[in-house]
Amino acid sequence: MSSSSVPQPVSSAPTLAVAVPDVSVVNAALWLTATTMVASLAYYFLGFDQGAVSVFGSDTHVHEYIHDARHFLGFPCH
Repeated sequence: MSSSSVPQPVSSAPTLAVAVPDVSVVNAALWLTATTMVASLAYYFLGFDQGAVSVFGSDTHVHEYIHDARHFLGFPCH
């Protein structure tokens, strides 16, 4: 049996190197912590900032500002 070789196409385009970011464990932990804190604050203001647990006391500006978003996300508020 004779072996026939199939010619490979020759590409004139330069090969592009993909840079992979160097993510250390410390850097990933910092991003995870910051993301968790921001998400927790958003959850608090959307879900619990009213009445006795309000950060701003009896001021209801935050509650009224996000009132419709609370209902849209399923949080009862009255």
